[in-house]
Amino acid sequence: MAADNHPGTIEIGLNAAIVAVANRTPLILAVIEEATRDSQDDARDALPFGPFDPALHRTFETSLRARVEQQTALDLGYIEQLYTFGDRGRQRLPGEIATHMVSVGYLALTRTDAENNARLADAGAHWRDWYAYLPWEDWRQGRPAVLDKVILPALAQWEARGSTDDGVGLPQRRTRIRLAFGLGDFPWDEERVLERYELLYEAGLVAEALADGHTDDRKLPTAGRPSPVGLAMRHDHRRIAATAIARLRGKIKYRPVIFELMPPEFTLTDLQATVEAISGRHLHKQNFRRLVEGAELVEPTGIMSAATGGRPAALFRFRRQILGERPAPGLKLGGR
Repeated sequence: MAADNHPGTIEIGLNAAIVAVANRTPLILAVIEEATRDSQDDARDALPFGPFDPALHRTFETSLRARVEQQTALDLGYIEQLYTFGDRGRQRLPGEIATHMVSVGYLALTRTDAENNARLADAGAHWRDWYAYLPWEDWRQGRPAVLDKVILPALAQWEARGSTDDGVGLPQRRTRIRLAFGLGDFPWDEERVLERYELLYEAGLVAEALADGHTDDRKLPTAGRPSPVGLAMRHDHRRIAATAIARLRGKIKYRPVIFELMPPEFTLTDLQATVEAISGRHLHKQNFRRLVEGAELVEPTGIMSAATGGRPAALFRFRRQILGERPAPGLKLGGR
């Protein structure tokens, strides 16, 4: 959409959080944008992005697919709209005197292979472990150390400042922290990804908040500020990524979208590792297999694979008939 660059002008942009899993690692596709006037943002990862031009494309989705293919040489498969991101200041334009960018975020799922990866490298894009951006979300090896060493002590200080800095009462901050981070009687809920990120943003624990000036910690001397956690992204792209991860973690419980990330044939061990990578949880092997068999989501191919390096393992494939048999066929993972 053409913009006149005067106050109040709005442009519609499209962002894609493109997810894959490789070597039991959840990946998100990132691009490096050219340096802008904000030198603090130079060389930060960004999600694939482009403006929507209705003169070229009839729908947002067709425009997004075209822009992603142009930016990354990647042909997207599964895609769904997430949310519209339009907060004032999200592009960090001082005083909002230029175009205000409203972005429609999308979640897309794909698979990686050597040919695709070579094209991505040529296009200046790369896969990044999504836990590099959100390290507190990975519980596969137990409770992340960063929670108790950095995050929770800093949030406790932020909670204590609540009654004097901005009028937000202690009970409100305390309750939000307990719910989001599973403290006290509240369990850790892997789907509260966005709530956790937004709390860290408000508390000044992510670099984007400091760059935006949207944190009460800017009132503190530099020596008193907590160190930012996780790899920063440009603009509000880490918030969009957190939204996508939360959506996908919830989605795998009631729709078979996990198979969009799997090859046509796979072992149950590989399927479990992919579910664990996305959910950030360790799953009991026998319980997981009973869950998969009970849900009737897969069927054996009759072929054994020796690629595991140990005993040959049976290969399975997604049983597509399930889509016509039940309205919500997914992996209903139990609580922690």
